[in-house]
Order: sequence, then C-alpha cells, then structure tokens
Amino acid sequence: MTGASTTPPVIVGAGPAGVRAAQALAAHGLRPVVIDEAPRAGGQVYRRQPAQFGRSSRTLYGFEAGRADALHASFDALREQVDHQPDSLVWNAQDGWLDVLHGPTQRTRRVPFEQLIVATGATDRVLPVPGWTLPGVYTLGGAQVALKFQGCAIGQRVVFMGTGPLLYLVACQYAKAGAQVAAVLDTARFADQCAALPAMSTQPAVLLKGLYYVGWLRAHGIALHGGVRPLRVLGSERVEGVAWHDGRVERTLECDAVGFGHALRSETQLADLLGCRFAFAPLHRAHLPERDNAGRSSVPGVYLAGDGAGILGADAAEWAGERAALALLQDRGLQVDARRAQALERKLARVAGFRAGLERAFPFPQDWASRAPDELVVCRCENVTAGTLRQTVREAGADELNRLKALCRVGMGRCQGRMCGVAAAEVLAHATGQPLQQVGRLRGQAPIKPIPMQLAAAPEGLSS
Repeated sequence: MTGASTTPPVIVGAGPAGVRAAQALAAHGLRPVVIDEAPRAGGQVYRRQPAQFGRSSRTLYGFEAGRADALHASFDALREQVDHQPDSLVWNAQDGWLDVLHGPTQRTRRVPFEQLIVATGATDRVLPVPGWTLPGVYTLGGAQVALKFQGCAIGQRVVFMGTGPLLYLVACQYAKAGAQVAAVLDTARFADQCAALPAMSTQPAVLLKGLYYVGWLRAHGIALHGGVRPLRVLGSERVEGVAWHDGRVERTLECDAVGFGHALRSETQLADLLGCRFAFAPLHRAHLPERDNAGRSSVPGVYLAGDGAGILGADAAEWAGERAALALLQDRGLQVDARRAQALERKLARVAGFRAGLERAFPFPQDWASRAPDELVVCRCENVTAGTLRQTVREAGADELNRLKALCRVGMGRCQGRMCGVAAAEVLAHATGQPLQQVGRLRGQAPIKPIPMQLAAAPEGLSS
C-alpha cells in the first residue's frame, strides 16, 4: 500500500513488538488500534500482575525490571493516542478484516484494516515424554504465567526439564519466589554451551545474565544436570516424580510438578490465514512467514514483528516492532527517519548472530523422534500416539503433515496443532526418512484458538 489512508493501522499483540510499534505510529500522528488477548499490555515476557497484587517489578522481572517498567510506562502514556482493545482474541483473519472475540462479553466483532502489524509472539516448543498428560505437568511458559499473573507456584516440589535459556530463567524465578526447585534437567551438554560462547559473547550483557542464573541456582544448592535424556513423568493420578537417563544410568527424582519445554516456537497461524508466504528456517527448525529487513511480509499492507516471525528475544522484538511501524508509515506516504530505520536493522542483524549461538548452546534433541515410544501421546486433544502416526505412514503412505492430519486427526483438536505440531512433524520426518523441511507444516485454520460453541454455530453473532 502506498499513499494516504484514513483507516487506522491495526496492531495485533501488545508485547514488546506491539508496544513499540504503537509508540512509533502515535509519534507520527496516527491512532492505531491495538488488539491484545491480555487484560494489560506487556506480553508474556513482561506480563503484568493483576492490579490488586502488590509485588515489586524487581520481584517479577529480575534483571529485566527496568525494561519492563519502561515498556509499561510507554504504553500507559499512549492511553489517549491508541485504541487499545484488551481481553480480545483475534481468532480469524482474511483479506481486509479480522474476527475478534472480546472475552468478558463473549461477543465477537469484525475489525477492518488496510495496514496490519502482526506481533503475535511465541509459545513453548513441546516435545512430549510419557506421562506428560498427568495433572501437574506444565510448559515453562505456563509455569511462568502461574507465577507472574496468578501469584502461585505449579507445585510444592518442582522439576524443570528441557532446554533453552527459559529453562534456567523460570527455575530461578521459582526459587527466588520461595518455591522448592528439586532439579533442573537440561538435554544440552556443558560442552555445547562452551562451544557456543564465542557467538554468544556478541551480546555480553545477555550472556552474563544467563551465567548469573546458572550460578545463582548452583550457589543455592539446586541440582543442575546437563546432557540428560528425559524418559518419563512418574505417577498414576498426578505427578509423583520424573525419570531420566544421565548418559550412564537411569535416575529418578520425586516431585509433585514438572515444568518443561525445548525453547520457543513462533505463533504463525494469523500470518498463515492472512496469506503470507512461508519458507523453512533451518536455525529455527520451522517454517516461518517471510519478511524483509523492515518487517514487510509477502502480503502488501501486512507487517511482521517480534518472535511471531522468528525467535530473537524481547529486546529484538522492541526494535522489530519499531522498524515495522516505520515501514508502515513510509508505505503510507509519511516521512520517517532513515537513519533510525538503518540503526534498527543493524541491531537486529547483530542479534541474529547471537541467536545462532543460542541454538548451538541449547541444541534441539534431534534423536527425540527415534526414541519416542509408540504409546507416547503426541496429540493430547485427539489422543493420537506416536505409534498411530507411524502406522498411518506405513499403511496410508502419508508423507506430508496435512495429509497425516486428515488421516489420523493429529492437530485437529482445541490447540489446532500449536502444542503437537512440532512433535508430529518430527515423528513424520523420521518415519518417512525425509528432511524435516519436506514434510511441510500444519496449515492455519480458523478459529486459531478455542472460541465459545455458540459463536461458531451462530453466524449472525459474528458482528456486534
């Protein structure tokens, strides 16, 4: 889109990318519509506690308290300059409009747009283990939400398991909040992290924070185990412990809750519904929507910013949100600061190198699919096991993810593949002997998240 428009730009998501995008648009005289699922701006990383809670920023965000406070203050200062629509889920999108469900009223409305910034963020990347469907098992992000937004721990004695920087951050947050952290089980090896130090040293402040989390946990007597292979979550009615292999022997540990995850994956369903072109990104081990250095997608008028287009972290999300807003303004025919735009692109390029270092420090466990037992539930919504996926490949010749979905219902449940899609793709690639990029990705379907049944059954309720 080029030239003047009277339609306000729309931003989906009020995390770091969405807030900085809104700030840049408002600074140029526009009044953007900001649609966000949460009741208050901040996103997952800077999620705000309910107004009646009185915990300090330092308690909630640790080292990131300053950045969190600055982001919150920036958005609060825009109160009269933006049309903020909180508690609102964008559940469908097509060319020129969004379907939005307002949670408190349970009513849905249609929001038109000519220019749209998609800043949908990320969620946990899940690789299931036997027992992961037991009560007391949470993703790392879910464990964070409980602590930040609900003011409670997921259990009295918690094990954190998986890999990635979030593993140590959440463990540290729990321990500092007074929870008993029984152990941190990391599939990455110490040697992996040492080998990645040169690449990660390009962002020394971030590296030092990570080293601090590890050091703090060790100094407070919390057991850290690296190079592990998670075997199962123990228990019959709920979590009673975990079992893992340490490279030599099988070990077990009692606990009543587990937080697990293998880094993050981008939330791409909205970009998919909008028709954005996707390409396989080896670093992220995923198909991601394409964008240029400024954040423009393959669809005119649609811009991508933050972790929803590739995991780069909260700082990079702020820069990407501002850069996408500048691109939108330029395409609208408004004058922008070219030097600022170039500076933002340079910052984002430097972070990309650091991101490659993180992937080396916390590598994806590529042998997971070969070790997943047939009885392992991959899709909990539809109770589809790894054995069912393999049987479908053998008997029906399914060699593409959406074909597999049609034949055995993997990814057809409430999560629409958001939780099981990564694991299903890994099992399919291993079962067929294909590279991961060739098995495809689950196509986005509306509603991208669950909505009330009566709305889906009553088309006349789609606008209000």
